[in-house]
Amino acid sequence: MNEKQKTNISKFLALVLRHQPEAAGLSLDSHGWADVPELLNGMAAAGNPLTAEELEDIVRTDNKQRYAFDESHMKIRANQGHSVQIDAELTPQTPPDTLWHGTASRFLESILREGLKPMSRLYVHLSGDAETALGVGARHGKPVVLAVDARRMAEDGCLFYISANGVWLTKCVPPAYLRTEAAR
Repeated sequence: MNEKQKTNISKFLALVLRHQPEAAGLSLDSHGWADVPELLNGMAAAGNPLTAEELEDIVRTDNKQRYAFDESHMKIRANQGHSVQIDAELTPQTPPDTLWHGTASRFLESILREGLKPMSRLYVHLSGDAETALGVGARHGKPVVLAVDARRMAEDGCLFYISANGVWLTKCVPPAYLRTEAAR
């Protein structure tokens, strides 16, 4: 499989494991897990054939570590980013004092007025460092980085989680906990 094919398969895999399992004829269990043999069959039926070895390679080499296998490697799920209702089995964690969110400048006015919302996802995604947030924001246009006062949010009773690939998650971030950081 060449790099372009690998990228296309990975994008379809993200769609199936995060948003539309039915696109590959699948159902996710209540925790977001899909059966690997069923996934491989469904991917092939949807025009995206993939071997078990190629799937292992995608999971192992994904630079954002979007996917995880269970211990047996017979089940797979996305680590975060779901729009379908699942229980991702997350345990509340104490966040660092500051977390970061990257977005495009065109969304800044609305965010400062309404706060960060999960939109179609289950959680708002936050980064542990400003550089990562800047990269996220750049994917959507002219980037803006927002600092989140995570310590104060946690003190005020907001829950934070961390996904298997290190993305910080929370249900929302009200505007009072946000400040704009200069792009670096």
